[in-house]
Amino acid sequence: MGKKVMTVDDSSVVRQILKKTLSAAGYEVLEAVDGQDALNKLSTSPVDMVVTDLNMPNMDGVELIKSLRRQPGNRFLPIVMLTTESQQQIKEEGKKAGASGWIVKPFRPEQLLAVVRTVLG
Repeated sequence: MGKKVMTVDDSSVVRQILKKTLSAAGYEVLEAVDGQDALNKLSTSPVDMVVTDLNMPNMDGVELIKSLRRQPGNRFLPIVMLTTESQQQIKEEGKKAGASGWIVKPFRPEQLLAVVRTVLG
């Protein structure tokens, strides 16, 4: 099986698009509906990379990144933000929290795969 990527988004449509795109490229996909759900699932099922939305209920993407970065095993985990936000201030907030990269919605499947392949090697 290929590398495992967690997708975190409160939109089931976005999660479906991510899963279809990543699965077709040979990645195993684990889904979460928000940051808290992601933390719960990651505690028992480690992944090679996280692709997270910014704006979500319960725990947003920035808080998820901060929480993951506080865990010793996730200090170097690749985490890419996937969001409609393109403002520089918000990008800086994500970067400061520890985001490895940024993709602005709407995105093209090839754009997503290019970023994932670059980050995962």
